[in-house]
Amino acid sequence: MIRQSSFDFLKELVENNNREWFMANKDRYEAARENVIDFTADWLKQMHAIDPSIDESLDAKKCVMRIYRDIRFRKDKTPYKNNFGISIPTKGLKLGRAEYYLQISPGNSFIAGGYWMPETDHLKAIRQEIDYNANDLKKIIDAPEFIRLFGEFRKQEQLKNIPREYAPDNENIDLLKLKSFVAFRQLSDAELMQPDAVAAVTTICSKIQPLNLFLNNALS
Repeated sequence: MIRQSSFDFLKELVENNNREWFMANKDRYEAARENVIDFTADWLKQMHAIDPSIDESLDAKKCVMRIYRDIRFRKDKTPYKNNFGISIPTKGLKLGRAEYYLQISPGNSFIAGGYWMPETDHLKAIRQEIDYNANDLKKIIDAPEFIRLFGEFRKQEQLKNIPREYAPDNENIDLLKLKSFVAFRQLSDAELMQPDAVAAVTTICSKIQPLNLFLNNALS
């Protein structure tokens, strides 16, 4: 579980996002990060049981993203993120595949999975898979449990125009116009502080796994 002290550190970081405060509280950051790494290690163990495409050699430390922001080309020059992000990729550490992502942030934590904003070639491949096998995807995203957990999949950001490869009257045009293919669920601080938080997050991910499998099959 995520400790209250980890959330407290992040809350104070929001109000003191500067190097002086961060360095003075470096021990608190390290403790919070170790808490997140421990959570990730337990999560990985459980995730291997539900998704065999996750590399069993994945290191929990490498799944926890850096808290330091790249501010070189940004107007916002605050040096630190106000969250801990955990990315569990499928197909090993190779980028550009479906993944599971957990963000830990006071009052704004969430669990997500799928493929956010695929690159052009991958987007075309996923659209082709939808065009050929839309019923397989619809069985996943229209299942009552999926809708209860993640809402309406089709309400993600869509293209304003119809993709040139497809006709306007295509029965799956609402899916073919999607820019991302993500299942998303908000989590409360209290949920992540429960003793069974890892198991609860893994259960949610088990409902995302068929979507990730569909997306990865499109790219294979």
